[in-house]
Amino acid sequence: MSDDFLSQPLQFVKGVGPRRAADLARVGLLTVEDLLLRFPLRYENRAGLTPMAALRPGQTATVVGEVLSFGIRPTRRPGFRLFEVVVRDESGAVRAVFPNQAFLKDVFRAQQQVVLFGPLEHRSGGLQFTNPEYEIVRGDAEDSDDAHVHTGRLVPIYEKIGSVTPRMQRSLMHQVLAAMPEEVDDPVPAPVRQALALPPRRVAIEHTHFPPGDVSVVELNAFKSAAQQRLIFEEFFLFQAGLVMRKRRQSSTHKARPVQVDDRVRGAARKVLPFRLTDGQKVALREIVTDMQRPEPMHRLLQGDVGAGKTIVALLAAVVAMENGFQVAFMAPTEILADQHYMTIRGLMEHSRFRVGSLTGSVTGAKKRAARAEIASGTTHLVVGTHALVEGAVEFRELGLVIIDEQHRFGVMQRATLRAKGQHPDVLVMTATPIPRTLALTAFGDLDVSVIRGLPPGRQPIRTVAKPDSRRDEIYQLVRKELEQGRQAYVIYPLVEASEKIDLRAATAMAETLQSDVFPEYRVALLHGKMKSDEKDQVMAAFARGDVHVLAATTVVEVGVDVANATMMVVEHAERFGLSQLHQLRGRVGRGTHASTCVLVYQAPLTEQGRARLEALIETTDGFLIAERDLEIRGPGDFFGTRQSGLPTLRVGDLVRDHILMEEARREALASLDAPQQSSALMAYLSTHWAERFGLVDVG
Repeated sequence: MSDDFLSQPLQFVKGVGPRRAADLARVGLLTVEDLLLRFPLRYENRAGLTPMAALRPGQTATVVGEVLSFGIRPTRRPGFRLFEVVVRDESGAVRAVFPNQAFLKDVFRAQQQVVLFGPLEHRSGGLQFTNPEYEIVRGDAEDSDDAHVHTGRLVPIYEKIGSVTPRMQRSLMHQVLAAMPEEVDDPVPAPVRQALALPPRRVAIEHTHFPPGDVSVVELNAFKSAAQQRLIFEEFFLFQAGLVMRKRRQSSTHKARPVQVDDRVRGAARKVLPFRLTDGQKVALREIVTDMQRPEPMHRLLQGDVGAGKTIVALLAAVVAMENGFQVAFMAPTEILADQHYMTIRGLMEHSRFRVGSLTGSVTGAKKRAARAEIASGTTHLVVGTHALVEGAVEFRELGLVIIDEQHRFGVMQRATLRAKGQHPDVLVMTATPIPRTLALTAFGDLDVSVIRGLPPGRQPIRTVAKPDSRRDEIYQLVRKELEQGRQAYVIYPLVEASEKIDLRAATAMAETLQSDVFPEYRVALLHGKMKSDEKDQVMAAFARGDVHVLAATTVVEVGVDVANATMMVVEHAERFGLSQLHQLRGRVGRGTHASTCVLVYQAPLTEQGRARLEALIETTDGFLIAERDLEIRGPGDFFGTRQSGLPTLRVGDLVRDHILMEEARREALASLDAPQQSSALMAYLSTHWAERFGLVDVG
C-alpha cells in the first residue's frame, strides 16, 4: 500500500494537473516520493501571535484576526492596482496591501478569520503589511490550529519551481502528508535503524516539512534536526550501498586474461623511464600492476598533486599491458591536453617497439579512417585521444587498459562506452585535482585509490603572492627579471575577447598590449581554446622550444602543459577563478629546477570569498589541503566545474555539510551488505531503484 502511494505520479495528485506536473518534472519530481524527499530551502518561525496594538514598523510578525473590510484601490501607475484588506483583533487593527493581486477579492470575505505573516512598514495610511503570507481560517480560530499551513507555526520555505510557488508547494505537501499511510516502506534495514535510534521514516518526512513547535528554527536551518538527519542518512546509506554492490559486481567479472610480469616486461618499462621514480610513484605503480595481474578488472583512481608525475606512472602501466599483447586507450578531456600527452608519450616511446597513435575530434576524412583502421587492426598499440575514442566506429583489436585523465570532465556514459570497447579491460582514472575524502567516497566510491604524494627531486615550492591591479608596473618588473635570466612566463586571462558587459582583461587584447607596449623586445604569443588545433600545436611547440617568451593564454593551459623553463605565472582577475583552478594554473610553473613565482592579480575591493581563496593559495602549495578548502568555499556542485562529474544527484544530503554522516553511512552500508538477514532485501531495493534514484548509470 505505502509503496503504491509513494510511487504515485504527481500529475494524478489532486490540485497538480498537467502544467504543474510538467514544471515539477523539470526538476526531477515525478512521484509522490520525489516530492516528499525534496527538502525546504529554509524555515521561518511564524508561531508566536502578536496583538495588533503591539505591532511596530520593521517588525516581522504573525497576527490573527477578523476581516473588517477589503477592496481594490487604483494607483497613479496605469493598470497597477492594490488589493487592501483591514483585519482587526481585540486590541486594534492593521492593514495588509497586495500589489496587483485583484484576484484576492474572490478569496477574502467580511468576518473571516485570517492569519497574516510578514514584515511591517509605516506608510502614509499608517502601519501595514505589504504582500504578507496569509491563510484563511475556515472554522473557529481556536479550534483550527491543525489547519494552519502557511502561518502560526514553524513554516517551510520551498524554492519556486516554474509556476509552482512556495505557497502552492506548502499546500500540496500538507495535502499529500495528510493522505500518507501511517507506515511507509523503509529501505534502511531495521537493525540499522535500531542501532542508530533513527525515527520512523513517515515521522521523519512529516517533521522535516512541518516540524513540531519545540524544534529550534536555528537547528532546522542548519539541517541538523533529528528528522532531517534521518533522511540525509537514508540517502547516503542507499548511495553507498549501491556503490559497494556495484564494486562487488565488478569484482565478480573476469577480464580476457591477466597480465604477466617478468624480467622482459620490467626491462621494457625501464627503457622508457626518463628518471628515477619517487617513492610515491613506486608505491602507486606497484598497486596498479598488482591489480593488473589479477583476473578481475582493475578499477583504480590515481590521485596526485600538480607535477607529482602521474603520467609516467600511467605510461609504465601501459608498457606492462602492451608487453602482454594488449592495446591501451588514453583519453583526455580536451584536444590541447590530448595533444600534449601524445607528444610526451610518443617521445618517451620513440625507441620502443610500440606504435603510438592519436585520435581527436579535429582529425577528419582519410586521416580519421586510417587512424581507425590502425586501431582496429592492432597496428596502433597505444592511442591517445579525446571523446573521439568513444565513437561507435572506433574498434580495438584487444583493448586491455583504459587510462582516463582528469576523469571528472567526462560523463559516466562516455567512460562506460570506452570500457565496453574491450572485454572488461583494466581501468585507471587519473586526476590532478586532489579529491577531498568526502567527494572521493561519492564520485569514486567504487574505485580503489592510489595517491602520489610529494614532488619529483629537484622541484622547489612555488612562491605565491597576491597584488592589486594598481601595482601592475611592479608585476611586470617581476616578469621582466625572469625573462632577462632566460626564463619564460605565462599570463592568464579569464576571457578570450573583451566584453562590454564584463570589465575583465581579455587575452586577445592584452597579448597585443604585452607585445607592443610592455615586452617589445621579447616574443609574446596568444593561446586560447577557440584557436584551431594545429594553431594551438604551433604556439605550444614554440613556447616549449623557447621561441616564445611570454604566453598570454586562457585556462587552456590549466592542466597538462609542461614547460620546465617557465618560472613566472601571472593570473589576471584571480578573484574570478576557483581555488582548485588557481592551484592548477600555478602548477604550470615550478616544473624544473629553477625557483618559480605565481602572482595573483586582483581588482579591489575583494569579496570575502575572493579574499579567502587568495589567502588559502598563498598559505599552502599542498593540493590536498587546497582541495578541502575549495570544497568548503564553493561546495561540491562547483568543485569539478561540471555537472557531468559522476557525482550523484542528491536530494537532501550535502557533501560538505553532512560529510560525517556520509562516512557513517558507508560503514553501515558495508556491514548491512555483509549481514545475510539484511542484504537480500537491500540488494533487491538497490537493483530496482539505485541508478534511477541517483542519476547514475550502472557501469559495472
